[in-house]
Parts: sequence; C-alpha cells; structure tokens
Amino acid sequence: MIKEENLLMKEEDLILLSEDLLHKLDKQIPPQETEQFCEDLKTVINFHDKKYYVHTHPVITDFDYDRLFKKLVELESENPNLITADSPTQRVAKGLNKEFPTVQHLTPMMSLENTYNLDDLNEFDRKVREALTEKIIIEYVVEPKFDGSSIALVYESDHLTRAATRGNGVEGDEITQNAKAIRSIPLKANFSKYGIHRIEIRGEVIMELAVLEKLNQERQQQNEINKREQKKEVELFKNARNTAAGSLRLKDSSEVAARKLDAIIYQIGYAEDKEGKDITDIFESHEKNLEILNSLGFKTPYKEKGEFSNIHSVEAFCKHWEEKRDNYPVDIDGMVIKVNSIQQQQLIGKTSHHPKWAVAYKFKAKQANSVLRKVEYQVGRTGAVTPVAKIDPIQLMGVEISSISLHNEDFIAEKDIRLNDTVIVERAGDVIPYIVGSVKEMRKGGEEKIHFPKNCPSCSHHLVKPMDESVWRCINANCPAQLEEHLIHFASKQAMEISGLGEEIIRTFMREKIISDIVSIYQIDYDEVRKLEGWKDKSVQNLKDSIEASKKNELSRLIIGLGIRHIGSTTAKLLAKKVDYLTDFKSWTEEQYMEIEDIGPKVAQSLYQFFTDRENIKLIEQLERLGVNTHKTEEVLLSNKLDGKTFLFTGTLTRFSRDEAKILVEKNGGKNLNAVSPNLDYLIAGEKAGSKLSKAQKISSIKIIEENDFLKMIQ
Repeated sequence: MIKEENLLMKEEDLILLSEDLLHKLDKQIPPQETEQFCEDLKTVINFHDKKYYVHTHPVITDFDYDRLFKKLVELESENPNLITADSPTQRVAKGLNKEFPTVQHLTPMMSLENTYNLDDLNEFDRKVREALTEKIIIEYVVEPKFDGSSIALVYESDHLTRAATRGNGVEGDEITQNAKAIRSIPLKANFSKYGIHRIEIRGEVIMELAVLEKLNQERQQQNEINKREQKKEVELFKNARNTAAGSLRLKDSSEVAARKLDAIIYQIGYAEDKEGKDITDIFESHEKNLEILNSLGFKTPYKEKGEFSNIHSVEAFCKHWEEKRDNYPVDIDGMVIKVNSIQQQQLIGKTSHHPKWAVAYKFKAKQANSVLRKVEYQVGRTGAVTPVAKIDPIQLMGVEISSISLHNEDFIAEKDIRLNDTVIVERAGDVIPYIVGSVKEMRKGGEEKIHFPKNCPSCSHHLVKPMDESVWRCINANCPAQLEEHLIHFASKQAMEISGLGEEIIRTFMREKIISDIVSIYQIDYDEVRKLEGWKDKSVQNLKDSIEASKKNELSRLIIGLGIRHIGSTTAKLLAKKVDYLTDFKSWTEEQYMEIEDIGPKVAQSLYQFFTDRENIKLIEQLERLGVNTHKTEEVLLSNKLDGKTFLFTGTLTRFSRDEAKILVEKNGGKNLNAVSPNLDYLIAGEKAGSKLSKAQKISSIKIIEENDFLKMIQ
C-alpha cells in the first residue's frame, strides 16, 4: 500500500526522490530498507505516470523511467509480499481474460440529446430557463465531446475496483484489467479526503491521432516482413474511435497497454459515504467536480472547458472549437453543454433517456469531393449484393478513403450517381464514409449510368429481389461467397447438428480443401483429416459417426440447414409435414405456400424462389443420393401433456437454451408463439425478463411461470 505521506509530497520533493532512487539502483539494498525502497519506487513511478499521461509534461527520460520500473519488478518478484493492488506493476495482468462478465452500473449511464445547429441550442436554453425561472442566473459549462468509447470506473476505499463499458446504459461488460492497463487511469485516488467511500465516475477511452498513426506505421512495417515471409497481412486500424473501443475488449491486457490508450474523465455518476448514504451532489457544481477529479490525478477536460452565463457565448465557443477541431490531437465530434449548478440540474430533471440539463452540440460532418472511377459488387453472407464505389483516394479527418458502400440499386438511382461523376463524400458521425450525392454541375459528358448486374458476381447465378426489399440477392445455396456461412449454419445445432464440425473446424477444412460445399461434407476423405494437427483416430471416428447420424435427421432439420431466407424451425416443421419428398416443393405455387398456417406473401415468395431454382433442387437430389433423408418422417412425441397449450419463453434461461425449450414444448404436444397475445397460455420468465413480461402481466388469462414449473408440467 502506498503510504499517505507519500501521496502528499510536493512535486519538487518527488523529483528529488526520483533522482535519489536512480543513484541507488545499482547498489545493494539492505533487507531492512527493501519495503521502504519499494514504496518510494511506487510513489515516484505513479508520479511520473501522472506527469506523462495526464499532464503530458514528463520530467524524466524514458530510459530512467524504465530503470525505475524494472527495479520495482525485480524487488517485487524477490519479495511477493510487497506487491499491492495499486502497484504500477499490476496494471497488466498475467495471462488472458477469458470473458467479460456483465455488471450493473451503480446508476444508469444516460445518453445526451443531440443538437445540430444554433437554433437547437437556443431551444435548449429556452427549456432550461422555463424549468427554472427567468430571473435565476444560469451558468453553462461547455467542454469537448470526445469521440471514443464510454467507460465507468468504480473506486472503493480509494482503490479502483471495477471498470465497465457503457453497454445498454444500465449494465455493461466488466473490463477492469484492461482499464488498469491505461496509465492515465489511477489505480488509487484519495476520494476519502472528501468523505467518499465508493464512487462511480464516467469518461471516454480515446486514442490520440498521433498514436494511431504510429501504430499503423508499425503494422505497415510488419506487413512488409510478412509479405517477404509469405505470411498473412495484418489490417491497419481504420480510425481512433473504433480502435479504442476494440482495444477495450482484447483478451490480453498487455496488448491493451501496448496500444497506449488514454482516458478522459468528465462526470461523477454516483458517490456514497461509509454509511452508504448517497452524496453524489457533495460538490456544488460540475466545474468543481472536474476540479476535484483533476486534482486527484484524473485526466479531465478541465483546461479545455469554457464557462458562460448566456447561450450566445456558448454558441461562439462551439463554433470556435469546430474550427480548431482538425488541429486537436484527439478526435472530437462536438461539444457538450451542461448547466453548471448541481442544484439547478436537480430542479431541471431528466427523462428516462437523457438529462434535461445537458445537451450535445454535434459538429457538421466533414465533406470532400472525389471522382467515382468504378463500382464493384460484393456478395454478403446472406446473399445480399452490395455495390461499392471505388473513388480517387481522399483524406477526410485523418483517414484515407477510397471505397464507399452505395448500399443498393435504389440508392444509386435516387441520387443519380454515375461513373466518372464528381461525388461529395462525408464521414457520417465522423466515422462511416457516405456519398451525399454527385455534383451535377461538374459533369463533362463522359459520365456513364451504373447498370446493376443481373447475375451473382461470385457464382454467376441469377439474382432475385425479394418482395418489399431494395436488395438484390443470390439464392444459390452453394454460392462460394456465402459458402462458409452456409456450411457453419448447415452443421449447427439448430440445423443438422453435426457435432465435431464447428465453426473453426469448417474454416480449417475449407482452407485445407477437405470440404468445398454442402455435398462435400458427406464425401469427406477421413485419411486427409488424420493428417491435420490434433486429429487422432478417435476424434476422426466421432466426426464420421456424427456425419452419418445426421443423414437420419427428420426432414425439418434439413429444411433449416438449407438456409432459406425467413425460414425458422417452426415454419420448417410445418413444411416438413406437407410433402412426401422435399423435391415435391418444386411444383408448388406461392399461393399454395400461403395456405400453410402463419406463412405470408414474403415467406411464400422466398420459398417459391428457392424451390424453383434448378441449382437448389440439384443440391437436394445430390444429398439424397448420398443417403441424407429428404422425405417426410413422422414426428414421435414424448407425451401429449402440453396438447392444445401455447408457450413463450423470455429472459435468460438457466436450465436449457431457448431452442431446447421450444423443442421440449413441441415434443410434448404444445405450440410455441413468438409474441405476447391473448392466444398465449403460458409465459416462462427467466432472469432479466423484459418487455414481454410486462405485456403478459397486463393480460389476466396468461399464466406466468418459471423454468422449474415448466419442467414439472412435462415430467
């Protein structure tokens, strides 16, 4: 534990202590002085971390800092009893994080209402004054809106005990160990000085643009090496915000530390004293909150903020920052305006979504012009064909842009975008590139209309446009562009349930050319599988047995496995009862499908398109020749105990998965519903049940039961 008197040392004393320690590093430390030497090392290292990462004014060289840090590591390894939770060496955990459990925030993290122009700001000011009185003086604090990933930090007895992502605002993912790897987040802060025992503070994890650039330079250098060694290239980071957000979810906290993230703390969310009393409003103003946080070693927008007594000055300050944003070392996408007085904040109040005493003024999206040179067409995992514009590369807010999605055929037609057009590009939300439109005044006569392809760019199969959709799709079940996802779905538990053929194994088998399409699953050369690392006779035999067992599956599982759009397990079971052989559907009309219960026009069209397609019928016939069941099988019920009853499951189930629960209902003669209605007999509510539970409570005929009650019904 770092001693209290060390925390209160003056800066000049800490610098002198650092110099004294550096002189002693190469000398033998007497055993009786080891503990104090360790405490002094922790104190000066934390001091230098604060100077470097928070104040950005280092007073020591990197070389000397590394010497101090290595000495502390050495002493702690020799004396494990001297390791404390707030030691700088504990910022990076040993080993990997296996998961990020969900935790509840001490108080909800609310969103901010957005404004996009000065008129909106005036309206915000009017509402604030209306909630108070015209005669009260209102002071606004305005600070940059940092473009990063939100974080909530909990300190208890002055120590950092938990960090979490924003999540849904009520609960988020716990990322404590990764947060500790961010050096601008203190492991210990003297909140007890103000009578605070437990506190949750909010902020934004960011990455400086210079750090992003350096990381990408390192990755480019690595790619040069990988190219020579014929290794896979590593992707460059796209932008600072996404890189910061992704870094927080890395399994290895040492990798998080290597990315040199930063944290800006801007809000006290909740605070309590030793008796558990809420003292969140212990300080009289937001400005005072920032001042206290800043004095305790947190990086805050204290220096960047402005304080104003009228909205016109707020407007001018926002415009000033909008003009200087490109020269700021961190991405900011707007300004946050808050009523300074905590008492006034409480009087103004909040909605269930956002505080009424604060608002975000969003900067205009940055725009630039470029020339559209060609359009490429990408086939997604669901068969959707997306046009992608290839433009002359442009720099926009520190990012080079050369490819932009054109979404669909209708988007191109509505905006009348043509090849060789000069187009206006902006980064929507300062992140996603977007084509606003073309500059028709700059057309010179060489522009050409864009003609959407009629056939799949991947397999040349004809494309279809489903009802009420603007997307063209390839429905070929063996389309190479969709194949990996199709195979993963085909072998999944919900479909053919081929154990031993999981996602990673499918990818490996495809890479090694052991499988190439759905049919090839039933033609695997098991001698080739044995050559792969980790595959022994027993595991090969288990895979073979599982594949053979899947041939005997009931027909509905094969229908699910084919991945027909809009078809889930319930509809698949209905379809499986309607024909003797699956290929009989090739002669059905859309009207016949619509005669089946719960099948509407959109689903009927999807089924008609799939089963009238020659390639899909050919696939089914090939599977049949290989022994896969393609004919109707009588479903064997476990019992009729649920006959005539309808069921719906909501919340987190602990005894079985949602799919397993639905199967139990059907195997015992019951029927599953998808929504709450008067037709529902039983709602089985698991943990964290939400809106469905609330709706069901309003309908007296619905019985709300727990999982154990449901199991008793079918025992």
